[in-house]
Amino acid sequence: MSIDFRRSWSDEDLELYRDNVVRFVETEVLPHDEEARKRGHVGHEVWRKAGALGLLCADIPEEYGGAGGDFRHEAVVYEEMSRRALTGMATSVHAIVAHYFLNHGTEAQKLHYLPRMARGELVGAIAMTEPGAGSDLQGVRTRAEKTKDGKDGGYLINGSKTFITNGFLAGVVLVVAKTDPTQGAKGTSILIVETEGCKGFRVGRVLDKIGMKAQDTSELFFDDVRVSADALLGGVEGQGFFQLMSDLPYERTIIGLSALATMEGAYQATLDYVRDRKAFGKPIVEFQNTRFKLAEIATQIKVGRAFIDRCVEDLVAGKLDTATASMAKLWGSEAQGRVIDECLQLFGGYGFMNEYMVARMYADARVQRIYGGTNEIMKEVIARAL
Repeated sequence: MSIDFRRSWSDEDLELYRDNVVRFVETEVLPHDEEARKRGHVGHEVWRKAGALGLLCADIPEEYGGAGGDFRHEAVVYEEMSRRALTGMATSVHAIVAHYFLNHGTEAQKLHYLPRMARGELVGAIAMTEPGAGSDLQGVRTRAEKTKDGKDGGYLINGSKTFITNGFLAGVVLVVAKTDPTQGAKGTSILIVETEGCKGFRVGRVLDKIGMKAQDTSELFFDDVRVSADALLGGVEGQGFFQLMSDLPYERTIIGLSALATMEGAYQATLDYVRDRKAFGKPIVEFQNTRFKLAEIATQIKVGRAFIDRCVEDLVAGKLDTATASMAKLWGSEAQGRVIDECLQLFGGYGFMNEYMVARMYADARVQRIYGGTNEIMKEVIARAL
């Protein structure tokens, strides 16, 4: 079943870039994935290798140490990782953090952090979620209080965060905190914390998840963490909620795109399997049920590719709205769950074994409907735009 899943946004140069990404993924990430899954993180070395090849911060301008490309270059990395069920190296979160610096940081902050992130010297994380505050970011309880001593007008950060992607390996963390608890959303700011040698900063457990085993999702604790005034992202208090909301289309497009690429990878793996696996004396691809299921899956991917590609094009053009990006996240993550479930069924008992990629994809898919804003929140965002 030869279905054309070509991307409308790609071109010859991007496909050459894709070749480089595939070589990196298959030589530096894939061979070490099982070890990373057991350890709970991919380690720092692979981040530095990716940085040396120009695969990090690909859509950050060259003047800030990036590769000077656009979102399509980032998309290539997400696709090639996702289609191989490689979720340990969360380059997407790293890119999101880089864009907070690019879109909201001061010039000094951009020049100080972005080149180091592009080189893989600093892994980026953003600390939003707390034990008692998930999608409702106005419920954040972490405090950043101005210091009373000294001339720098810095802050003391106190609080805890959980479910933080890249939390264990992070060299720089953007911490969502209340600088004025009396102002609700307007009292929220983002503080920059460099983790190395940071007194009062502590990484808790690398959390034991049902999927994404190679990804370091951690608890973070801030006990009188002292930062200077220039650690306030953008240099102005009370802008945190606005900064968070303005970058949501970028994040949610990544989730939709990754979902689609995972479906494509699962489809191809399933197609290869059913062509080889025999039952009742013939390959199971010859049974009508198998062919019909594959037809349904291929159709969902084909239709999804048209929509997600349009979102990518609109994001690059700077005209993707929040509601449409939320649709990409909602549709992509829901379709991913359905498609991977159908693919696993065609593998039979082998689909339940972790040694098969489709089993890992099945476990990894579940969180897609939760992070980046739950799908219930996506529906609310879309409904408000009707």
